[in-house]
Amino acid sequence: MGAKEDILNKIQILITNHFSTPEKAFAFFDKDSNGKLSRKEIVNLLKQAEISGFLTGIVATKLIEGYDKDGDELIDWEEFKIAIDEISTT
Repeated sequence: MGAKEDILNKIQILITNHFSTPEKAFAFFDKDSNGKLSRKEIVNLLKQAEISGFLTGIVATKLIEGYDKDGDELIDWEEFKIAIDEISTT
């Protein structure tokens, strides 16, 4: 299993074990309730998923680069769903 798959697997475990739905996970990490996850909120999600502290900033940046389709450097619900769908198929 590669590094990306390992990280996505840890995120899936976090969401599956601690939240009844992906929507509730998104709402939990969306601390300012603006409907989007900022880099800081994504870093918090990664820390909760037990991603190494050294890697959280790098991974957060890569997640935003990979899933931010509208270019606002935030992950909205639709973009989050795309990430969750990819996680579910890995």
